[in-house]
Amino acid sequence: QLQAYGGGLVQAGGSLRLSCAASGRTFSNFDMMGWFRQAPGKERSLVAAIRWNSSTTYYSNSVRGRVTVSRDSAKSTAYLQMNSLKPEDTVIYYCAAQRQYGNIYDLASYNYWGQGTQVTVSS
Repeated sequence: QLQAYGGGLVQAGGSLRLSCAASGRTFSNFDMMGWFRQAPGKERSLVAAIRWNSSTTYYSNSVRGRVTVSRDSAKSTAYLQMNSLKPEDTVIYYCAAQRQYGNIYDLASYNYWGQGTQVTVSS
């Protein structure tokens, strides 16, 4: 249903743009799309989220100012632009979607998940 891509290897201070594409159904059928990150041995946590129809955005304090979440309705694709990347941003990033608005921090409130894309930031 969801496919996240765009990860890769980047030097510290660099930028990456992650994409999340919906197949089989469009994001217009969803209320909220979220980006999460997960480091080995740690819990998956919210990075940013966007309400599909209003484009209202939400950011975690840890990334605020360094990332921008956006969406392209025509392409049924959401994006996560990440700038000023740090080695601690070396994690797997996941996208997820809610059919109905819920607690954006609660993983269980998301109905669909992408497979994850690895971001590696070298120092």
